[in-house]
Amino acid sequence: MQIGVISDTHSNLDNASRAAEILREHQVEAVIHCGDIGSPIIVHEFTEWPTHFVFGNVDHDEALLRHAIRDAGLTCHDRFGEIELQGRKIAFLHSDNRTKFDKTIASGKYDLVCYGHTHHAESHMEGNTLVLNPGALHRANPHQLAIVDLETMSVQHHVLYPEE
Repeated sequence: MQIGVISDTHSNLDNASRAAEILREHQVEAVIHCGDIGSPIIVHEFTEWPTHFVFGNVDHDEALLRHAIRDAGLTCHDRFGEIELQGRKIAFLHSDNRTKFDKTIASGKYDLVCYGHTHHAESHMEGNTLVLNPGALHRANPHQLAIVDLETMSVQHHVLYPEE
C-alpha cells in the first residue's frame, strides 16, 4: 500500500491540484495532510482518497476547516492524527509544537511520524520510527510531496514541477 503525504498547502489551489495529479499517477490509497491547509478549497482536491488532515499554526479558522473536511467525507484529526494502515502505526502533526513532536517520536509507538511546518523535505530513522517531512506545496523551492510504501517503508519525494 502506498500513501501520499502532503503539507503546507497554505490555500495554494494550483499546487494542491498538481499534487493530486501526482498522487493519482502513483495510485496512492490514502493521503495524509500535515497541516497549514489554509482554506476549505484545498480539501476538495483530495476527496478521491481517504484523506486525513491535521491543523497547523496558520489554520486560524479551525471550525471552518473542520466543517469542510467533514462535509467532504474526509477525516479531521484536529492538531494530532493517529491511524493504522496495513499494520503500520502512523502519527502526524504539524510540528510547530516542538515538545509534542519530540515526544511523539521518542515514544517509539509509531512506525511512521509525518510532520510539516519547516517547508523542508526530509526523512530519517529514529530508532524504529521513520520520521518524514514531505516538503511544502507553498513557499518552498522546490514544491514537494512524499509517497510512502507501507510494506517496505520506503519514501519517494516528488517535485511538483521538475523545472524548479
